[in-house]
Amino acid sequence: MEFEWDENKNKSNKEKHGIDFNDAKEVFKDENKKVTPDLRKDYGENRWKVVGQIYGSIISVIYTIREKTRIISARLASRKERKDYNDNE
Repeated sequence: MEFEWDENKNKSNKEKHGIDFNDAKEVFKDENKKVTPDLRKDYGENRWKVVGQIYGSIISVIYTIREKTRIISARLASRKERKDYNDNE
């Protein structure tokens, strides 16, 4: 799987959420990850949310698939996302 992202967005994401997209891509290696469509609004493209574990933390990553997997945002998972993830294990 190949990844891409906007470096300016990565910088602002690191400042806001403390997660670098280069680290966030590791969530895709989690065998227990949970992937769901991101249906919050119409973005003009299909977006997905993956919740999984990296470095001992459960995170939520929003992404889309173009020629590569494009990471849009990454943050620590919410309480509900953590519960859903742990119920999925």
